[in-house]
Amino acid sequence: MRLKLLATCLFLPAAIGSAHGQQPTTPVPPRVVEKPAALTADGIPAVPMDLAERTRPYMEFRTAGFTSWNPRDRSMTISTRFGNTNQIHNVAAPMGDRRQISFEAEPVGGQWSPTGDVLLAQKDIGGNEFFQIYTLANGRLTLLTDGASRNGFNAWSHDGRWIAYTSTRRNGADNDIYVMDPRDPSTNRMVAQVRGGGWGVRDFHPDGRRAVVGEYLSITKSNLHMLDLTSGQMTPIGDHARDIAYGGAQFSRDGTLWATSDEGSEFQRLGTIDLATGRFRPVVSDINWDVESFDIAEDGSFIAFTTNEAGRSKLYILDPRTGRRRSVDTIPAGLIGGLEIAPWGDIGLTLTSARSPADAYSVNPQTLALTRWTQSETGGLDPNVNVEPELIEVASFDGERVSGFLYRPDPRRFPGPRPLIVNIHGGPEAQSRPGFMGRNNYLLNEQGIAIFFPNVRGSSGYGKRFLGLDNGAALRENSVLDIGAFLDRFERDAAIDRSRIAVTGGSYGGYMCYASAIRYGTRLRGANCVVAISNFVTFLENTQSYRRDLRRVEYGDERDPAERARLLAISPMTRSRELTIPLMVVTGANDPRVPQSEADQMVAAVRANGREAWHLVGENEGHGFAKKENQDYNFWVNLMFWQRHLLGDAASPAAAPGGPPQGERGR
Repeated sequence: MRLKLLATCLFLPAAIGSAHGQQPTTPVPPRVVEKPAALTADGIPAVPMDLAERTRPYMEFRTAGFTSWNPRDRSMTISTRFGNTNQIHNVAAPMGDRRQISFEAEPVGGQWSPTGDVLLAQKDIGGNEFFQIYTLANGRLTLLTDGASRNGFNAWSHDGRWIAYTSTRRNGADNDIYVMDPRDPSTNRMVAQVRGGGWGVRDFHPDGRRAVVGEYLSITKSNLHMLDLTSGQMTPIGDHARDIAYGGAQFSRDGTLWATSDEGSEFQRLGTIDLATGRFRPVVSDINWDVESFDIAEDGSFIAFTTNEAGRSKLYILDPRTGRRRSVDTIPAGLIGGLEIAPWGDIGLTLTSARSPADAYSVNPQTLALTRWTQSETGGLDPNVNVEPELIEVASFDGERVSGFLYRPDPRRFPGPRPLIVNIHGGPEAQSRPGFMGRNNYLLNEQGIAIFFPNVRGSSGYGKRFLGLDNGAALRENSVLDIGAFLDRFERDAAIDRSRIAVTGGSYGGYMCYASAIRYGTRLRGANCVVAISNFVTFLENTQSYRRDLRRVEYGDERDPAERARLLAISPMTRSRELTIPLMVVTGANDPRVPQSEADQMVAAVRANGREAWHLVGENEGHGFAKKENQDYNFWVNLMFWQRHLLGDAASPAAAPGGPPQGERGR
């Protein structure tokens, strides 16, 4: 009792002093998160420390992606992060320790040679995508390429001696083809000088003297060639005058060329190509979805392939002699990537789902048993509480059916109508597919915000007719009208709060974000547009030269006066005065695809109109943030933006916000 009394008395002097007129103690300012040095936060309030602490478990999930097998010891290499960036790790056995073997400040990817004596690595600087190729041994990288141009690893020869890669070193724009023995960089030589940025070796022929080369022109048009590696002569495979798209292409042990192609179909089918005639013969033709990847066993006894069926992946095993296939039903619904068959037959892959971050697995081709090799951490959170998405389908303004995946918060915890964020994918030739939500699980599980991922016209995965529905300036805004159809659908949904809907998106999805904010501003609370195209003309003029012609095929050629006028007419910058809702913009200063100038001009225009615009710039980032400290801070800023404008009672779709908020400016 005396101890309690003494403790009480310890607080009396301050109270008595205050009562006798003494000045109270100066309030302690709230703690804030230290901003990463490489981020510029312009017009953005400081991040409160308590917000970071509340969200911390959701920041601490990891992923592990299968990258290759080591033929010498039958171990896996994976890509995972224990520090700030993804690095190469070795896993000796299922559920074994992840032993880090690369130690760089930038993300690193790697692949073993077929003989297991060389580990090849690839990395860029600050997200600029000017990748260099290295060998990795004893924690050290040895540079193989020129250190300045953009280089891309393509393939190993079947005997493991040679690599094929592309490089822009000649003129900065064209992806010329090179071969090299990475054990002896003096063997490096150009074997084909080409024009365009879409070239790459798909596979070496088993004889080692030839290679099949892909020439990507658009998602609906690509060509295959046979390259003589001695003379550099390129021979067309098939009729290049036809509009055919090829996915993968790979030789089996007997020299048969297998490929995926949409020839004669809406979808990519798996089959063989006659090298003499170029005729494609589909072997898997009764699955009305894209075959998206495949690999051939070293002895030719089977082929593993995956399909994209309504956004979800399925794995099959094909006997190429009989055409019989088996479905691997032991794999849960999710997404499969990184397919590679080991010399001893096991199939390595990456799998992710709504209730599991990406992890590495293997499949036994005889028993079809699934073996887990890694189990990535989820910050101590139970991933089984994460919600599975539901498929939403609507008829758009012209009757075209469009769909997407909706994640709803748990109605038991969050009853009544919930706010909604519409999150639009980039590409545009890409697809939103159900997977692990990562940090966004905080929005769902703790904030009660629903998230919808639409697949507007022009998205992949639904056939080549659907892919072409947004091509060119004349059709571009039809995809924006698809967003309007989804908004109509959600305004009739009793579980969605129609007065609290917002939009976000990245890259081309960033253009869609701007365009939706302009067209549907009276129905939206705010817009968070990431690495976004704001003006199609300046975007095409300033994107890196190696990709400019490929983008002109999709968006239109700004050098043509009539097309230039159409591109300007649909550009968000042209209608920036109509963007009246609060705006957040996220930019990578080293972005080679959508340069920072696209963001700068939109932020300046919106602010000049007296509207609110937050701007977060990653000085050491490119087309999206890759470093964990930047990703975390970006999420916290996003969360503050949504709490203020989507969850806050004061926000209103019709309200006219003021200028940029007071807060941190500059670095």
